[in-house]
Amino acid sequence: MFLDVFKARDFRFRTKKRNFLFSDYSLLLPKNNFDVGSKNKLKRFNENQTFSNVIQPTRDEVVSDNFQYKNKWNKEYFKNDNPIIIELGCGKGEYTVELAQKYPNQNFIGIDIKGARFWRGAKTAIEENLPNVAFVRTQIELIEFIFGQEEVTEIWITFPDPQIKYKRTKHRLTNSEFLQRYKNILNKDGFVNLKTDSEFMHGYTLGLLHGEGHEVIYANHNIYVNEGAPEVVTSIQTFYEKQYLELNKPITYIKFKIK
Repeated sequence: MFLDVFKARDFRFRTKKRNFLFSDYSLLLPKNNFDVGSKNKLKRFNENQTFSNVIQPTRDEVVSDNFQYKNKWNKEYFKNDNPIIIELGCGKGEYTVELAQKYPNQNFIGIDIKGARFWRGAKTAIEENLPNVAFVRTQIELIEFIFGQEEVTEIWITFPDPQIKYKRTKHRLTNSEFLQRYKNILNKDGFVNLKTDSEFMHGYTLGLLHGEGHEVIYANHNIYVNEGAPEVVTSIQTFYEKQYLELNKPITYIKFKIK
């Protein structure tokens, strides 16, 4: 009944402080946008099922330690002995794909629970004929069920949710528990890359690394202003990173080894 009031294409409503003009009352109706978004997600979920580079195990399959590629990524999936690099919380898969393009003699795996997001990366990898790319839809806390001991050479964590509230500490991807998980899958020379726009996440991680005696190989609190950042860190920019840069937000980076 509320919607029947707005038949005209333009209308105004008044508050005590100002007038508002809407050119189209559809701006008030999230239903259409919701429907379009839902249809797009469903389409992407269905398309993911057809992609040879997307693996979507059930949670039961993973936690029962029956994931088919654990300890077998090189032999069974990539069919080579190249190093394995993973991106945690890969989002749209931009870093995973661009790294794979830059380093064809390395294998790259994006991990994220949201398949509709990494659909774009998986599709691009297929369109670009990149055989060294894969995506796994699973929770990051299950990472030890996806990879065996010392199976991974390098980990990228790009623009994670900093989980600023104290009660969210357990969800920060660089907390002590997650670091232990990473240590269990990294080989003896393996290391972690953290790239973020969050000064809080940067400071929290540096403090934790120093406090627990881990090795900080390199740290930079503004990679596009301060010299010395590795080329791979500045040459690849995600969609959101470009937005942060337009807002003059510093982008930080840490490279470290877990002791």
